[in-house]
Amino acid sequence: MNTARALLAAAAAACACTSLPAMAADYPDKPVKVIVAFTAGGTTDTLTRSMSNSLSKKLGQPFVVENKPGAGGNIGTEFVVRAAPDGHTLIVNSVGPIAVNASLAKLPFDPLTDLVPMVQIATVPNVLVVPPSSPAKDIKSFLQYVKTAPQLNYSSTGVGTSSHLSSYMLMDQLDVDATHVPYKGADAVNDLLAGRIDFMFATIPSVIGQIRAGKLRPLAVSTLQRSTTLPELPTIAESGYPGFDAGSWFGFFAPKGTPPAVVDTINREVNAALPTLQAQMLNEGAEPVGGTPGQFAAFIRQEHDKWAALVRKFEPSAN
Repeated sequence: MNTARALLAAAAAACACTSLPAMAADYPDKPVKVIVAFTAGGTTDTLTRSMSNSLSKKLGQPFVVENKPGAGGNIGTEFVVRAAPDGHTLIVNSVGPIAVNASLAKLPFDPLTDLVPMVQIATVPNVLVVPPSSPAKDIKSFLQYVKTAPQLNYSSTGVGTSSHLSSYMLMDQLDVDATHVPYKGADAVNDLLAGRIDFMFATIPSVIGQIRAGKLRPLAVSTLQRSTTLPELPTIAESGYPGFDAGSWFGFFAPKGTPPAVVDTINREVNAALPTLQAQMLNEGAEPVGGTPGQFAAFIRQEHDKWAALVRKFEPSAN
């Protein structure tokens, strides 16, 4: 998380130094469609709407959010891949569709080459949550409970998402069989709230309201470092599984061939907006990042390689 703050500070400084020729003076000249490849109400959707509202005010054209969920984010992602590369169709995407899905199945596009990384918005830890009726009161009792429960299931926001892989990784390390129930985005939380699902790793922003209302019990976070929003929760890594790290992240992308000046404009304005949104984002469980397009691209490559190795080892699509 310290790295995220350092990038945010550097991004603010870099933003002030952007040269006027690099800006697209006539962009946008019509409303911009911002695709979310998941259902409304989830973390991707929430972050996208906050940032799109800021961009609308700064750039003088509506940034209209449109949800296109399905296939673990592939439907919405491909829609943007096929869109005109003029900067008027963008996507805010996350770790699954960008860094994981191509390792799970053959796709009709390559998210690493058919999309242009513009700017990273945030990193977000996943939090392990259970319904209040669960016998697991903390991470220690959860680890004991899952080893003896006759049947277990867990929900996720889709196959290949960090929500899915976090649970799969932990169950694998515990040598426990549990049934994966994938949903389209935020719908994954509903059956958990009803007690029909035993546990879930969810991004903090998607469940922070239910946690604070006592409707879900948080047990631990999936990242190496504790969450700024829920600092009292231990990490899985410090709970007996060193190196366990499965956070999520979000950022803007454009179709391949989008003019660099457009990329620079979105990058500049997102970096400028992040400090004003920082308090809200931290309160909701997201850590602002920012940075350059090059930094985001390098980070994505590292994430792709990490998850590809995991997919080859665990074959999560079957679990």
